[in-house]
Amino acid sequence: MSRGKTFYHHPPAGVDPRKLSGWLLVIEGADSSGRSTHVNLLSEWLEEQGYAVVQVGLKRSTLVGAELELAKQGNVLSPRTMSLFYATDFYDQLENVIIPALRAGFVVLADRYIYTLMVRDVVRGADPEWLASLYGMALVPDAVFYLSVSMNTLVERTFQARTQLDYWESGMDCGLSRDWFESFLLYQRKIRREFIALGKRYGFRTVNGNRSIPALHRELVSLTRGVLENPS
Repeated sequence: MSRGKTFYHHPPAGVDPRKLSGWLLVIEGADSSGRSTHVNLLSEWLEEQGYAVVQVGLKRSTLVGAELELAKQGNVLSPRTMSLFYATDFYDQLENVIIPALRAGFVVLADRYIYTLMVRDVVRGADPEWLASLYGMALVPDAVFYLSVSMNTLVERTFQARTQLDYWESGMDCGLSRDWFESFLLYQRKIRREFIALGKRYGFRTVNGNRSIPALHRELVSLTRGVLENPS
Protein backbone atom coordinates (compact mmCIF):
# COMPACT_ATOMS: atom_id res chain seq x y z
CA MET A 1 0.00 0.00 0.00
CA SER A 2 1.26 3.44 -0.93
CA ARG A 3 1.92 5.89 1.89
CA GLY A 4 2.36 9.61 2.43
CA LYS A 5 0.18 11.10 -0.34
CA THR A 6 0.66 14.85 -0.67
CA PHE A 7 -0.53 17.65 -2.94
CA TYR A 8 1.71 20.40 -4.25
CA HIS A 9 -0.05 23.18 -2.37
CA HIS A 10 -3.24 21.76 -0.86
CA PRO A 11 -5.75 18.99 -1.65
CA PRO A 12 -9.10 19.69 -3.29
CA ALA A 13 -11.97 20.28 -0.88
CA GLY A 14 -13.16 17.12 0.83
CA VAL A 15 -10.13 15.00 -0.09
CA ASP A 16 -8.27 13.25 2.74
CA PRO A 17 -4.76 12.30 1.48
CA ARG A 18 -4.53 9.57 4.13
CA LYS A 19 -7.32 7.65 2.39
CA LEU A 20 -5.57 7.49 -0.97
CA SER A 21 -4.08 4.02 -0.73
CA GLY A 22 -3.18 3.44 -4.36
CA TRP A 23 -0.24 4.59 -6.47
CA LEU A 24 0.08 7.33 -9.06
CA LEU A 25 2.81 6.62 -11.61
CA VAL A 26 3.57 9.08 -14.40
CA ILE A 27 5.41 8.53 -17.68
CA GLU A 28 6.54 11.82 -19.20
CA GLY A 29 8.38 12.74 -22.36
CA ALA A 30 8.10 14.49 -25.69
CA ASP A 31 5.65 13.46 -28.39
CA SER A 32 6.95 10.32 -30.16
CA SER A 33 9.18 9.46 -27.18
CA GLY A 34 7.36 6.14 -26.66
CA ARG A 35 5.25 7.14 -23.66
CA SER A 36 1.94 5.65 -24.77
CA THR A 37 3.56 2.39 -25.83
CA HIS A 38 5.19 1.96 -22.45
CA VAL A 39 2.11 3.03 -20.49
CA ASN A 40 0.22 0.22 -22.22
CA LEU A 41 3.00 -2.33 -21.68
CA LEU A 42 3.37 -1.36 -18.03
CA SER A 43 -0.39 -1.57 -17.57
CA GLU A 44 -0.39 -5.12 -18.93
CA TRP A 45 2.48 -6.12 -16.65
CA LEU A 46 0.80 -4.63 -13.57
CA GLU A 47 -2.43 -6.46 -14.30
CA GLU A 48 -0.47 -9.71 -14.67
CA GLN A 49 0.93 -9.04 -11.18
CA GLY A 50 -2.59 -8.71 -9.81
CA TYR A 51 -2.92 -4.91 -9.63
CA ALA A 52 -6.01 -3.05 -10.72
CA VAL A 53 -4.98 -0.33 -13.17
CA VAL A 54 -6.55 2.85 -14.50
CA GLN A 55 -4.99 4.95 -17.26
CA VAL A 56 -5.31 8.73 -17.57
CA GLY A 57 -3.82 11.28 -19.93
CA LEU A 58 -4.29 14.55 -21.73
CA LYS A 59 -7.64 15.35 -23.39
CA ARG A 60 -9.39 12.36 -21.77
CA SER A 61 -11.79 14.34 -19.60
CA THR A 62 -15.44 13.57 -20.29
CA LEU A 63 -16.13 17.22 -19.44
CA VAL A 64 -13.91 19.01 -21.96
CA GLY A 65 -11.68 16.43 -23.68
CA ALA A 66 -13.61 16.33 -26.96
CA GLU A 67 -14.12 20.09 -26.98
CA LEU A 68 -10.41 20.68 -26.39
CA GLU A 69 -9.46 18.44 -29.29
CA LEU A 70 -11.97 20.20 -31.53
CA ALA A 71 -10.73 23.65 -30.50
CA LYS A 72 -7.10 22.70 -31.21
CA GLN A 73 -7.97 21.71 -34.77
CA GLY A 74 -8.72 25.34 -35.56
CA ASN A 75 -5.18 26.40 -34.51
CA VAL A 76 -6.60 29.62 -33.01
CA LEU A 77 -6.37 29.14 -29.23
CA SER A 78 -4.34 31.75 -27.33
CA PRO A 79 -1.68 30.45 -24.92
CA ARG A 80 -3.71 31.47 -21.84
CA THR A 81 -6.91 29.90 -23.21
CA MET A 82 -5.01 26.71 -23.99
CA SER A 83 -3.57 26.64 -20.45
CA LEU A 84 -6.97 26.98 -18.82
CA PHE A 85 -8.56 24.45 -21.17
CA TYR A 86 -5.92 21.83 -20.28
CA ALA A 87 -6.14 22.67 -16.57
CA THR A 88 -9.90 22.03 -16.68
CA ASP A 89 -9.25 18.73 -18.46
CA PHE A 90 -6.72 17.75 -15.79
CA TYR A 91 -8.79 18.68 -12.75
CA ASP A 92 -11.87 16.92 -14.08
CA GLN A 93 -9.84 13.71 -14.35
CA LEU A 94 -8.25 14.30 -10.94
CA GLU A 95 -11.64 14.61 -9.26
CA ASN A 96 -13.54 11.94 -11.16
CA VAL A 97 -10.92 9.34 -12.08
CA ILE A 98 -7.59 9.67 -10.27
CA ILE A 99 -8.74 10.29 -6.70
CA PRO A 100 -11.55 7.67 -6.75
CA ALA A 101 -9.14 5.08 -8.19
CA LEU A 102 -6.50 5.83 -5.54
CA ARG A 103 -9.12 5.56 -2.79
CA ALA A 104 -9.91 2.08 -4.14
CA GLY A 105 -6.23 1.06 -4.07
CA PHE A 106 -5.68 1.09 -7.84
CA VAL A 107 -2.49 1.90 -9.69
CA VAL A 108 -3.12 5.01 -11.78
CA LEU A 109 -0.85 5.22 -14.82
CA ALA A 110 -0.64 8.70 -16.33
CA ASP A 111 0.43 9.13 -19.94
CA ARG A 112 1.73 12.66 -19.21
CA TYR A 113 0.73 14.81 -16.26
CA ILE A 114 0.88 18.48 -15.27
CA TYR A 115 4.57 18.60 -16.20
CA THR A 116 3.93 18.41 -19.94
CA LEU A 117 1.40 21.21 -19.59
CA MET A 118 3.83 23.35 -17.60
CA VAL A 119 6.69 22.74 -20.03
CA ARG A 120 4.58 23.66 -23.05
CA ASP A 121 3.27 26.78 -21.35
CA VAL A 122 6.70 28.00 -20.20
CA VAL A 123 8.00 27.62 -23.76
CA ARG A 124 5.09 29.82 -24.84
CA GLY A 125 5.98 32.50 -22.30
CA ALA A 126 3.83 31.61 -19.29
CA ASP A 127 4.95 32.63 -15.79
CA PRO A 128 6.22 29.51 -13.95
CA GLU A 129 4.83 30.81 -10.65
CA TRP A 130 1.38 31.27 -12.20
CA LEU A 131 1.55 27.69 -13.47
CA ALA A 132 2.62 26.39 -10.06
CA SER A 133 -0.40 28.13 -8.57
CA LEU A 134 -2.71 26.86 -11.33
CA TYR A 135 -1.73 23.26 -10.57
CA GLY A 136 -1.42 23.71 -6.81
CA MET A 137 -4.13 21.12 -6.11
CA ALA A 138 -2.36 18.47 -8.20
CA LEU A 139 -1.38 15.27 -6.42
CA VAL A 140 2.34 14.56 -6.09
CA PRO A 141 2.98 11.27 -7.97
CA ASP A 142 4.66 8.30 -6.35
CA ALA A 143 7.10 8.35 -9.27
CA VAL A 144 7.67 10.22 -12.53
CA PHE A 145 9.60 8.39 -15.25
CA TYR A 146 10.90 10.77 -17.92
CA LEU A 147 11.75 9.18 -21.27
CA SER A 148 14.73 11.12 -22.58
CA VAL A 149 15.30 10.74 -26.33
CA SER A 150 17.79 12.40 -28.67
CA MET A 151 16.64 14.78 -31.39
CA ASN A 152 17.67 12.26 -34.06
CA THR A 153 15.53 9.57 -32.47
CA LEU A 154 12.63 11.98 -32.03
CA VAL A 155 12.72 13.04 -35.69
CA GLU A 156 12.96 9.44 -36.87
CA ARG A 157 10.03 8.27 -34.73
CA THR A 158 7.92 11.30 -35.62
CA PHE A 159 8.15 10.59 -39.35
CA GLN A 160 7.63 6.87 -38.80
CA ALA A 161 4.35 7.68 -37.08
CA ARG A 162 2.98 10.24 -39.55
CA THR A 163 3.64 11.68 -43.00
CA GLN A 164 3.42 15.34 -41.98
CA LEU A 165 4.25 17.42 -38.93
CA ASP A 166 1.62 18.51 -36.43
CA TYR A 167 0.98 22.25 -36.02
CA TRP A 168 1.20 22.26 -32.21
CA GLU A 169 4.00 19.69 -31.89
CA SER A 170 6.02 21.84 -34.28
CA GLY A 171 5.42 24.97 -32.21
CA MET A 172 4.10 26.83 -35.24
CA ASP A 173 2.10 29.11 -32.94
CA CYS A 174 5.34 30.25 -31.27
CA GLY A 175 6.71 32.11 -34.28
CA LEU A 176 10.05 30.30 -34.20
CA SER A 177 10.26 29.80 -37.97
CA ARG A 178 7.99 29.78 -41.00
CA ASP A 179 9.54 26.48 -42.04
CA TRP A 180 7.67 23.65 -40.30
CA PHE A 181 10.65 21.32 -39.94
CA GLU A 182 12.95 24.03 -38.60
CA SER A 183 10.21 25.15 -36.21
CA PHE A 184 9.76 21.54 -35.06
CA LEU A 185 13.47 21.22 -34.25
CA LEU A 186 13.65 24.56 -32.43
CA TYR A 187 10.47 23.91 -30.49
CA GLN A 188 11.38 20.37 -29.44
CA ARG A 189 14.81 21.54 -28.26
CA LYS A 190 13.09 24.12 -26.06
CA ILE A 191 10.71 21.45 -24.76
CA ARG A 192 13.64 19.18 -23.92
CA ARG A 193 15.48 21.93 -22.02
CA GLU A 194 12.39 22.73 -19.97
CA PHE A 195 11.78 19.06 -19.18
CA ILE A 196 15.35 18.71 -17.90
CA ALA A 197 14.95 21.80 -15.72
CA LEU A 198 11.56 20.67 -14.42
CA GLY A 199 12.89 17.18 -13.79
CA LYS A 200 15.51 18.56 -11.42
CA ARG A 201 12.87 20.59 -9.59
CA TYR A 202 10.33 17.78 -9.26
CA GLY A 203 12.58 14.75 -8.98
CA PHE A 204 11.97 12.90 -12.24
CA ARG A 205 13.65 9.54 -12.76
CA THR A 206 15.24 9.95 -16.18
CA VAL A 207 15.51 6.85 -18.36
CA ASN A 208 17.19 6.46 -21.75
CA GLY A 209 14.33 6.38 -24.23
CA ASN A 210 16.58 5.76 -27.26
CA ARG A 211 16.75 2.03 -26.55
CA SER A 212 14.61 -0.79 -27.90
CA ILE A 213 11.09 -1.27 -26.57
CA PRO A 214 11.96 -4.51 -24.69
CA ALA A 215 15.04 -2.98 -23.04
CA LEU A 216 13.19 0.13 -21.91
CA HIS A 217 10.23 -1.91 -20.71
CA ARG A 218 12.50 -4.04 -18.53
CA GLU A 219 13.91 -0.93 -16.85
CA LEU A 220 10.45 0.57 -16.30
CA VAL A 221 9.25 -2.70 -14.78
CA SER A 222 12.25 -2.73 -12.44
CA LEU A 223 11.67 0.88 -11.40
CA THR A 224 7.96 0.31 -10.93
CA ARG A 225 8.52 -2.78 -8.84
CA GLY A 226 10.80 -0.75 -6.60
CA VAL A 227 8.12 1.91 -6.09
CA LEU A 228 5.39 -0.61 -5.30
CA GLU A 229 7.51 -2.69 -2.95
CA ASN A 230 9.14 0.23 -1.15
CA PRO A 231 6.44 2.89 -0.62
CA SER A 232 7.55 6.25 0.70
